[in-house]
Amino acid sequence: MEKLAVESWKPVNLSPSHAYLLIAVLEEPGIQPTALCEHLQLQPSTITRFIQKLEEKKLVIRITEGRITNVYATPKAKELGPRLKECMQHFYLQYSGALGKEESIKLVQIITKVADKLKE
Repeated sequence: MEKLAVESWKPVNLSPSHAYLLIAVLEEPGIQPTALCEHLQLQPSTITRFIQKLEEKKLVIRITEGRITNVYATPKAKELGPRLKECMQHFYLQYSGALGKEESIKLVQIITKVADKLKE
């Protein structure tokens, strides 16, 4: 699964994790790192590293106001948005083609269920 994901995201030169974080930032401009932690179910230190990497690539910026930090997509990231969606679609087609549509749906349901249990 990971190999399919890495291959799917190669056209945008991002790892799957970085791409999903960038998609979340594009979908919710000004999202806070704590919300990214919850959304992606990753530790704050991991989110910080991912944000730093995306800043290096000039895809996100952080704006701190007092004690609150908001993350925004740059114009470069916004231009990349349609290609990110294409990569996500390619990944879905690859794994659903390998597993079959029914098994793919079951897999997503199981992963969601496990993720919800881990949140508790």
